[in-house]
Amino acid sequence: MQQYDVIIIGSGLGSLVCGAILGKYGYRVCLFEKNRQIGGCLQTYSRDKAIIDSGVHYLGGLEDGQTLHKVFRYLGVLNNMKLLRMDMDGFDHIHFGNEPQVYRMAQGRDNFIRQLLAAFPKEKDALHAYVDKLEDVCGKFPLFNLRMGSAAEKESVMGEEVSSFLRSITNNERLQHVLAGNNMLYAGYPERTPLYVHALVQHSYIESAWKCIDGGSIIARSLNKTIRAQGGEIIRNTEVKEIVETDGKVSHIVLENGREVEGKYFISGLHPARTISMVKGDGLRNAYKSRINSLENTPGTFMINVVLKPNTFPFLNHNVYHHATSNAWDGINYTADNWPQTYALFVSAGTGKEQYADNLSIMTYMRYEDVAQWHDTFNTDDKPHERDASYQEFKKEKAEKLLDMVSQQYPHLRSCIHAMYVATPLTYRDYLNIPEGSMYGIVKDAREPLKSMIPAATRLPNLYLTGQNLNLHGILGVTMSAVLTCGGLVDIETIVEEINRS
Repeated sequence: MQQYDVIIIGSGLGSLVCGAILGKYGYRVCLFEKNRQIGGCLQTYSRDKAIIDSGVHYLGGLEDGQTLHKVFRYLGVLNNMKLLRMDMDGFDHIHFGNEPQVYRMAQGRDNFIRQLLAAFPKEKDALHAYVDKLEDVCGKFPLFNLRMGSAAEKESVMGEEVSSFLRSITNNERLQHVLAGNNMLYAGYPERTPLYVHALVQHSYIESAWKCIDGGSIIARSLNKTIRAQGGEIIRNTEVKEIVETDGKVSHIVLENGREVEGKYFISGLHPARTISMVKGDGLRNAYKSRINSLENTPGTFMINVVLKPNTFPFLNHNVYHHATSNAWDGINYTADNWPQTYALFVSAGTGKEQYADNLSIMTYMRYEDVAQWHDTFNTDDKPHERDASYQEFKKEKAEKLLDMVSQQYPHLRSCIHAMYVATPLTYRDYLNIPEGSMYGIVKDAREPLKSMIPAATRLPNLYLTGQNLNLHGILGVTMSAVLTCGGLVDIETIVEEINRS
């Protein structure tokens, strides 16, 4: 039976970061990925010569000296990335209904305030209070600031809720909804979503906002290179079926072909519910399993990836968040009759595509119940099983409805379309092994803030978790969660010191 120091299940960003960090400290790591392509949401795919991103539409905090810049430099990723800084005066554009007014989220604290003051000249105090609060909340999370600290710091702000906070700083309802206008970044629920989730995500983009030129898969490829240079392995097209416990700890995994592989430590980048369902043994208490399985997941995604005809649609160096109503929170609570109520539009950056884009992505919410009738189907490139005609008709109908909404703001878009590729929650479920194709994993709730905080260490002493469900989703959140996971095997203070010195 083959043995490694650390076996890592999955090759999403969290798994790759864990593999790269632990390899630096002499651990022999092996990652097992069920798909042909590594990277999870970092994956790109090519259609009609266009490089389409599956999940990395923009990144924050990548300017020299900022957190993600330091960590990516430490991991050997930064020098391989081709980056385009987004529009300084508006990386995100927010608008509502048929109104011509566009509200711009700008980079830099003072510029962020200045741009919104143009639309809200009487709200200077509110805007200053907003950015002050974001900075204060983010400062309570030691690891996100690459320093050591206590859990009590972040716990002191975890019970605050974002929509209530926005109402507390201004009576201007439009400003409240503008500041929440890109809440699709974290699947925001009014009265539930914690302020810290909004703050950590939004603040990173206000610090600096970037697009990856030619796709975010370079992050996965760079981490793969780092892992292999340190003697690690990544085995693709190989699914882990079981995690076997013996005498109170994990002894080995079982692959889909029946082969057993031993390890000293095990890390799962899968959703915690998926992970515990794979554990064979009695070491995980029923209460622990019940808690994990009871946690609510964020809704899924309906995505249209559009390949554009050459020289027809201008490259936009910003994202667009549009809301059908004046309420920025309405989109997540759509009904069957009024779907969609919101969308985000991301235009991809490509080499030589400075004037015209070659592809863009349009994203909105879709709950798993909308596709539940095809629950028992499965379809990926590696294991193709085309779903029936009713599913294809469903995708076509929904795509047309979403395009109708987008066309109200971009009437010429339909004439620019060369081809479309549609993804539903089933797509994300099958490719990424995410329950219900959830957009951002487990829902964070300010009413029960600690309930959804999942420790990296499990009840089995050599089994750890990583990924978007532990602390925060997104590139920054998953990266820092992986650092935390590695702290179970390597002194985390040492890791943080080396990141800061790199």
